[in-house]
Amino acid sequence: MNGRSHHLSQEGRVVALCGGVGGAKLALGLQHVLGERLTVIVNVADDFEHLGLNISPDLDTVLYTLGGLSDPRRGWGRSDESWNFMEALKEIGGETWFLLGDRDMAMHVERTRRRLSGESLTAIAIDVARRFGIRSNVLPITNDKLSTIVVSTEGELEFQRYFVGRRCEPAVKQIRFRGAESARMTEEVLQSLDAEDLGLIIVGPSNPYLSIDPILAVPGATEKLRAARVPVIAISPIIGGQAIKGPTRKIMDELGLQATNGEISRHYAGLIDGLVIDTTDAAGAADLGIDVHVAPTLMTDLQSKITLAEHALVFGESLRTKRNRQERRPSSGGAP
Repeated sequence: MNGRSHHLSQEGRVVALCGGVGGAKLALGLQHVLGERLTVIVNVADDFEHLGLNISPDLDTVLYTLGGLSDPRRGWGRSDESWNFMEALKEIGGETWFLLGDRDMAMHVERTRRRLSGESLTAIAIDVARRFGIRSNVLPITNDKLSTIVVSTEGELEFQRYFVGRRCEPAVKQIRFRGAESARMTEEVLQSLDAEDLGLIIVGPSNPYLSIDPILAVPGATEKLRAARVPVIAISPIIGGQAIKGPTRKIMDELGLQATNGEISRHYAGLIDGLVIDTTDAAGAADLGIDVHVAPTLMTDLQSKITLAEHALVFGESLRTKRNRQERRPSSGGAP
C-alpha cells in the first residue's frame, strides 16, 4: 500500500471501536497513519474490582499498546515486567488467579485512588494517554459500571472469572451485559461520533460477542452507528474459519454459529457498510451480500498493523465516494 494516497489519512477524523489485544493492534496501525485524528472507543465491560483495585483490562491494553509499553510476547500487560507482588501475595495466601505485574500495579493503584477521589474513568484515561505520549484519543465507552456476564454450563460467571479464572473452559450458553440499561455514553464519545469532520467509523477485529457487543449494548451506541452519515466498516476477526486470538471460535461453536465471514457480516447487519476480510477468504467475498475489501488481516508486526490500517482507510474512502455518487444521482420517475 506504500505510496497509495487516501484522503482520510490527511483530513477527517476516524473513530475505531475495540476491545483488547486484536483491536489494540489495529489501533496502533491507525495511530501511525492518523495520529491525533484517531479516536479509539474502548470496551469496559471486562472491568472488575480485584484485591480492592479497579482493573480495566481492555483500556489498559490499548493504553500500553499505543504508548509503546505493552509486552509483545504475552500480548497484555507491560513490557519488562516483574512479579514480586504476586509472589509475595502467594506467600500470604492471597488470590493469585489474576496476574498483576509490578509495573502494571501502578496503573491499578493510581486509577483506584483517583476514582475514589471522584475522577471519572474517562478523565483518568485521557490524562494517562497524555503522560504516555499517545497522540490519539483513547476513550472508554462509558463511565458507568458495565459488566459482561457469561451464562455457562457452570452457571453465571463474571467475564474475568470465565476468561482468566476458568480459561474459557465452561461452555457458553448466553452472554449478557449487566448494567447496560442504565449506562450512558460519555460526552467525549458522543462528541467524537458527532464530529463535523468525522470521515469513517471502524469496528476493530475484536471478539464481536465479548468486546464489541458490550460497546453496542450501551443505549444509543447502536443507533449512532445505524444513523452515521459516514461509512462504517468492520475488520473480520475470522481467517480461514478460525479466530487468531482468544475464544471467538469456541464461543461461536457453542452458540451454534458458524465461524465464517458470513456470520460476522450477519452479526453486524444494519450497522456496517462494508467488511474487510483476509486474503485467504477472498473466494467467498461475493457471497457476503455486503461491500467487501480483501486484505492481509493477520497482524504480526508493526508494518502489518500499518498496512491493515491503510487498507481500512482506503476501503472507507471508496465507500464514502460511492455514497456521495449515489446521493448525487438523480432519482428516476416523476414526483410522488
